[in-house]
Amino acid sequence: MCGIVGYIGSRDSVPILLKGLKRLEYRGYDSAGIALINEKKLVHLKKAGKVAHLQTLVDDTPMKGTVGLAHTRWATHGEPNDINAHPHVDRSGKIAIVHNGIIENFQSLKQVLLSQGVSFTSETDSEVLVQFISTLYFNGNSITFEEAVRSALQSIVGAYGIVAVCEDEPETLIAARMGSPLVLGIGEGEYFLASDASPIVEHTRNVIYLDDGEMVKLTKDNHIISKIHSNEIVTKKLTEIDLSIEEIEKGEFPHFMLKEIHDQSHSITDTMRGRLNFDDGTTNLGGIADYIPNLLSASRIYITACGTSWHAGLIGKHLIEDYAQVPVHVEYASEFRYRNAIIDTNTVLIAISQSGETADTLAAIRKAKELGALTLGICNVVGSTIPRETDAGIYTHAGPEIGVASTKAFTAQVTVLTMLALMLGRKLGVAKDRGQNLLNALNRIDEDVATILQSSDQIKDVAKQTMDVNNFLYLGRGINFPVALEGALKLKEISYIHAEGYPAAEMKHGPIALIDENMPVVVIAPNDAIFSKILANIQEVKARKGIVITITDKPNKELISLSDYVLKVPQTHQHVFPITSSIILQLLAYELAVLRGCDVDMPRNLAKSVTVE
Repeated sequence: MCGIVGYIGSRDSVPILLKGLKRLEYRGYDSAGIALINEKKLVHLKKAGKVAHLQTLVDDTPMKGTVGLAHTRWATHGEPNDINAHPHVDRSGKIAIVHNGIIENFQSLKQVLLSQGVSFTSETDSEVLVQFISTLYFNGNSITFEEAVRSALQSIVGAYGIVAVCEDEPETLIAARMGSPLVLGIGEGEYFLASDASPIVEHTRNVIYLDDGEMVKLTKDNHIISKIHSNEIVTKKLTEIDLSIEEIEKGEFPHFMLKEIHDQSHSITDTMRGRLNFDDGTTNLGGIADYIPNLLSASRIYITACGTSWHAGLIGKHLIEDYAQVPVHVEYASEFRYRNAIIDTNTVLIAISQSGETADTLAAIRKAKELGALTLGICNVVGSTIPRETDAGIYTHAGPEIGVASTKAFTAQVTVLTMLALMLGRKLGVAKDRGQNLLNALNRIDEDVATILQSSDQIKDVAKQTMDVNNFLYLGRGINFPVALEGALKLKEISYIHAEGYPAAEMKHGPIALIDENMPVVVIAPNDAIFSKILANIQEVKARKGIVITITDKPNKELISLSDYVLKVPQTHQHVFPITSSIILQLLAYELAVLRGCDVDMPRNLAKSVTVE
């Protein structure tokens, strides 16, 4: 959710912190702020709105300091305004913190502090923490700032990633993690802190990923990591970041989302690299190789995820059940964690997350592990929490995804699930030539994507004709019903047009009442075994004068005559079609958002990584 940056060293921290915030702005952009130790005095600035607004404020109010922290906010408690923006400063004006997460017991702590005469200026839960630290630090017991932070955190219930600074100890920076990610970058005589590695990579590739329940004390020459609740010193290995600056910049593209849509001409291939075995018609997924027997003998497999990743999971269910004949249940992680699901030692849980930090998905993993299930992860971000907490997993290798609306991460997830399904199927006797047919289609996917991207002018024309409508309906059948759901979600996320995804045959049971001459209906219509059924559903739409936008790989005369617009993808395997057709839907949502003047990369009220419940 929120983005955190910290620095301690010999350089001026201002440009480092502000550039870091811009790298993290996809995590939240309701407000931004910065705090520094300048000549042993704490100074801070904060402003509602995007990081650019803070940059203007800093330009007008020059500030310097070699120790500092900064924050870009996605609001939870308290509306987005200047007062609720971070950093939060205590009543003495000497202590500042930035916080990502939710303090669940902030109300009870606040009441205690109010009874002690502490006053509050904001509506946030985060201010409670800084005032609590201040009360402990200035209570006359001569404890260090580190000790005050530790003591306060021991009373906190909830999730947090924090960075804190105090002008009385100007050469020290304190950070801690419980449920919200923090990465420590190790430089020469300097340290960096951030919610992910993107602000760090241009300064150093050597990082340490903090785990839950850990805090770190930093000076410019040393770092000490310890357990929050026991004060036990922790020794952790350095990890080298495999990330380039070019990957986290949009280059010549006007938006990160468009860049990432175009990245799919190679990102899907990157996901498959070294994993396709054409001779045997199977795949090699080394990260979970030891657990294939568990998957094949499982009494049940749960796939759990949120948002776009959940849609990928629905496609995975179709694939795994088709190839492996193993029953699969797809669950929203936010619901799974609170219901009495049937979980035992013969259960396998597959968790899907782009960021590897999704709070609800992590909670589902922990619940499943407590009850004895085998947990596997499908994740894009190396070193994130989900790969560290699951028993095994598969990286998607899609590369950094900055646009808030997921594109290439989704197609990479579906690609991984396709490879997993085939591998399981071949173990159970699926014919080699059937596997080879699927692999051949997967192997052509970069060419297919390039062809789709060349049709963008046609997609723009469709967008121009439908940009003023307020509602869309997306229809699909079988494995393509989740594609309809994902297409509708993309449209809602970035264009603010209401859209619903529905199984095409279910349209008759309610949504058909909405269809008239002003309702665009996007129909996912591959030339598969149920093509005639989807044609019948299109006829039902046309009988009500709906605007039919058809996505297909083999248009025939009847389909063309029934459709107002036909958007074609290259003919491919039925189990690859969900990937290629999704790219068409991503482009349609993008073009509509641009035409409507929406902020494509930073849609209102959203954040890339949801690290709070």
